[in-house]
Amino acid sequence: LTTGSFDGTVKLWDAATGQETLTLRGHSGTVRSVAFSPDGKRLATGSGDGTVRLWDAASGQEVFTLKVHSSDVFSVTFSPDGKRLATGSGDGTVKLWDAATGQETLTLRGHSGLVRSVAFSPDGKRLATGSSDSTVRLWDAATGRETLSLKVHSSDVFSVAFSPDGKRLATGSFDGTVKLWNAATGQETLTFRGHSGSVNSVAFSPDGKRLATGSGDRTVELWYAATEQEVLSWSKR
Repeated sequence: LTTGSFDGTVKLWDAATGQETLTLRGHSGTVRSVAFSPDGKRLATGSGDGTVRLWDAASGQEVFTLKVHSSDVFSVTFSPDGKRLATGSGDGTVKLWDAATGQETLTLRGHSGLVRSVAFSPDGKRLATGSSDSTVRLWDAATGRETLSLKVHSSDVFSVAFSPDGKRLATGSFDGTVKLWNAATGQETLTFRGHSGSVNSVAFSPDGKRLATGSGDRTVELWYAATEQEVLSWSKR
């Protein structure tokens, strides 16, 4: 397990015992996003200092540092094959780059607000981005061409996640709702209501049947992704 903090550090932990195994230092700002490569050998971190850093996850050695944005890096994610990295920033841009060399390959422009979340589709061909401009955009990850732009929420979109089959997209917003929609057509299919605060994170189960959502109301909700029915709710008051 890896965590990023306001203190500028990244920590790795043994998920079975809870023991801290490594502390990574180098960022001069809040670490807003962390992501393991698909093979688990590398770790990417995005920070309020405008940089993305790549680390060896076993040794904690920094591989390289990229000053990729002019503002906070809010989200980083590897492509499913581990060859690319996508970053979303407070400067309103999304960048794709070669995860082996650090070379920038594409810059995606279209959002009018900071980009809070980025997610590759399971096949790596599309990229979804959520922004403080209240929109979700879908892009061709090879060309950078925008394929869909959806005004799906009434406020900031904090989190986006593809279903494991790539056919659906889940979005969580500051407006307290979670929405599911058809990732090919942009048609909204379901709206989940239950949180009393912003929805900061959404994640599908590996089989795509359930959806977990985390909120500023300090609860985590588990839903059936096909029916809007709530399965479980955890609260830390």
